[in-house]
Amino acid sequence: MEKLFGTDGIRGVAGEFPLDLQTIKVVGRSLATRMAAKLGRPPRLVIGRDTRESGQWIEDAFYSGVGSAGAECISAGVITTPGVAFLTKQFEFDAGVVVSASHNPYQDNGIKIFAPSGKKIEEAAERLIEQDIRDHSSEPIPDSTLPANDSRAAEFQQAYLDYLAGQFPLLSLKDKKIVVDCANGASSELAPKLFSRLEPEIVALNCAPDGRNINKDCGSLHLDSLQERVVMEKADFGVAFDGDADRALFVDEYGHLVDGDATLWILARYFDEQGELASRAVVATVMSNIGLEIALASKNVKLVRTAVGDKYVLDELLRSATSLGGEQSGHIIIPKKSLVGDGMMTALLVLETMFEKGETLSQLVEGFVRYPQTLVNVKVREKLPFESVPAIAAASKQIEGELDGNGRLLLRYSGTENLARVMIEGEDQAAIEAQANRLADTIRAALG
Repeated sequence: MEKLFGTDGIRGVAGEFPLDLQTIKVVGRSLATRMAAKLGRPPRLVIGRDTRESGQWIEDAFYSGVGSAGAECISAGVITTPGVAFLTKQFEFDAGVVVSASHNPYQDNGIKIFAPSGKKIEEAAERLIEQDIRDHSSEPIPDSTLPANDSRAAEFQQAYLDYLAGQFPLLSLKDKKIVVDCANGASSELAPKLFSRLEPEIVALNCAPDGRNINKDCGSLHLDSLQERVVMEKADFGVAFDGDADRALFVDEYGHLVDGDATLWILARYFDEQGELASRAVVATVMSNIGLEIALASKNVKLVRTAVGDKYVLDELLRSATSLGGEQSGHIIIPKKSLVGDGMMTALLVLETMFEKGETLSQLVEGFVRYPQTLVNVKVREKLPFESVPAIAAASKQIEGELDGNGRLLLRYSGTENLARVMIEGEDQAAIEAQANRLADTIRAALG
């Protein structure tokens, strides 16, 4: 059996393996049993979900598995992924569980498991759960006669909002107008409540989940309507969350996108001015635009790159004791505040920066120039290391010389298809397209 846990937990189509009823029960029982053996007592768990129609029955199935092993499981109801991570630590649960597929369509769902630190559980624990699925998937687990206890859901949600607001006691948005797109997801009730404490005029979009409209033509993956609305409303600021609100993308007062790279630029300078930019470095992935690297270098700040995935960003942040990292998609991690990306926290930080500096969002982005980018996919018959093919290695070296520090070549294979991906960033769109096609032809001749 292949690995079931990816960089963001188990994910798939709800109702199909590994998110079928029986397997979910086995996951719950396995987690509870393995933790009980380690702790010497039944564990206490908290579970939360986003707004997908499958969320409730998946939560109930997980609860059945946990209950069969004698563990306690309390539901936080509909809440964001970072909300569950917060509750796990704040209320001293032994683990936190999120039922969500983040930015995926409603047909998908997933299970993420957090340790008390707020970090996702270790890979070794994930492998043990996968082993139990292989070895015990046919053993019957009865349905629980009761759903997970949600009597404290309102208390938990309030505690999370109090925590977020309490991080920014001086922030005021009086006389400001903001547009908030909640993607019909987990932040649909929470985000308007949170921002209303700051007393702006709020225009709330996509806050009416029906189980099937999560992420549908809205939220951080579909920004057109938010951009139009910010301009139409003459708003000061727009923010879009994804389904579980662990990421946020922004729109300035002119309707221009402010993505994760631009957000890292804004926060890096703000942290630096506050003396809080540890190691004078920012962590991002290989997908971040070279414009961010060049802008940060102009401030004597280094960009450290990792593989794609918030897990790898967090690992590097903790390894290097760095204070700020994230992804172009808007997943921003500030370890001092949380080991999980938190879209609402990120939004408050950007708003605080605007408030403290007395600048508009467009002014905060100044100094960051996104370089043109091109991507060419090449079908290959085999995935040899690029450096082991002399023609490809030579062509790559030549292009890197032509870019001369004012551009970037990223050459990698697809993880799921027989494709080589040639991505080049540089100052001139026509030039980088010609370079990418030249390298693609070389790869095609050698490996196609």
